[in-house]
Amino acid sequence: MIAINWIEFWPPIQLSLQVACLSSVIVLILGVMTARWMSLKKMRGKLFLETFFMLPLVLPPTVVGFLLLVMMGRRSWLGQWIEWLFHAPIIFSWWAAVIASIVVAFPLVYQTMKTGFDGVERSLEDAARSAGANEWQVFRYVTLPLTAPSLLTAMILGFARSLGEFGATLMIAGNIPGKTQTLPTAIFVAVDAGNQPLAWAWTISIVCISFVMLFVARRKA
Repeated sequence: MIAINWIEFWPPIQLSLQVACLSSVIVLILGVMTARWMSLKKMRGKLFLETFFMLPLVLPPTVVGFLLLVMMGRRSWLGQWIEWLFHAPIIFSWWAAVIASIVVAFPLVYQTMKTGFDGVERSLEDAARSAGANEWQVFRYVTLPLTAPSLLTAMILGFARSLGEFGATLMIAGNIPGKTQTLPTAIFVAVDAGNQPLAWAWTISIVCISFVMLFVARRKA
């Protein structure tokens, strides 16, 4: 029986939580802004744009990862610009894992917030405007409080999806122990190496974290 190396056990958990926390905050901001904009706008091509937003939800994660690799690789103008700006390529860094998590979690956050914004009574927002509130005040003091359950659900779903991301992360961040190795990739490597105790320990960890997050989301909904 293979014993668990506890020094090896903690880094993927710490990195996964770090990536999930940062990506969930960023994707929540992007999702809220985009969903609010889309809920207010009436324009041609809106259905096409929303379909594009939802694509990462149905595409295989490896396809998403490949597209990100092409877009941000060292041969692309975006990748070259990022490398010039930060003096290092973004591919195969933990920031690449953050970007992958943001992309795959965005559809869940966007759809949750879009549903929340669509459920807000427009008459309440109009009443605030008639009382002299500007658009930011209407959003801050009327719309956001009314969509608080959706906001919490979107945040937790974004965190849970980021925590469990595997395919896209493996494509653009790789599996470098102590640098880009997250829980899902660590579990894959442990199973491949026949280290069942370590694979089980990581699996139980990610199941427990995900369960707690989803339990809180359902309890607050």
